[in-house]
Amino acid sequence: MRKRTFYYALQTAVPVITGYIVLGIGFGILLQDKGYAPWWALLMGVFIFAGSLQYVGIDLMAGGAGLISAGLLSAMICARQLFYSLAMVDRYRNMGKRKPYVIFGLTDETYSLLCDPVIPEDVDKRQFYFDVSLINHASWAAGCLIGALAGTILHFNTAGIDFVMTALFVVIFVEQWEKAKRHGPALLGVGVTAVCRLLFGANGFLIPAMAGITAGLFLMRRTLETDAGEGGSV
Repeated sequence: MRKRTFYYALQTAVPVITGYIVLGIGFGILLQDKGYAPWWALLMGVFIFAGSLQYVGIDLMAGGAGLISAGLLSAMICARQLFYSLAMVDRYRNMGKRKPYVIFGLTDETYSLLCDPVIPEDVDKRQFYFDVSLINHASWAAGCLIGALAGTILHFNTAGIDFVMTALFVVIFVEQWEKAKRHGPALLGVGVTAVCRLLFGANGFLIPAMAGITAGLFLMRRTLETDAGEGGSV
């Protein structure tokens, strides 16, 4: 079962693995372009493991930002994880020694894979959660290192590289849309985000949007649970 679980986790994580390697390479190239050695990219990929924060961190490090300002900005960027991590409380219950790591390894993309997975009976559910987190983490760290090493050998025009983060989210959204039979939650997310973007602007819409989406999903909870109980995908 252990081997079967790992292979199923690897199969499930393939879209994120591909995106993370590309994203990590972009990050490594940008970091090396600022004059940092490749081992910085590897350490950040292993211990920070936050794509958007690491991209922002390049300018913070290069600009000599203070600890307080960097900490506040980091908290704002990662605040969205407070919302969707609540959905994983029951799934991560009884994880034992693996629990601290899966909490640390919960990223946007990992959440998209684990929020509603179809897990076969011959797969250990808790080990599956751990393996998906570990595989995604390893692929991100590898991408960061590859990009930094490539940047020391080859010269790149780095304009637009940070757009790969947006591209990955679009790919995951399309994949989830195609799998789902009902698109209410997805439409809710797009609608609330668009409204908050208009009301709060590009720099302040994220947290209100996440709060609105969470509230909307809470109101839709009974419908979603009914659909799940009938075997449908939402």
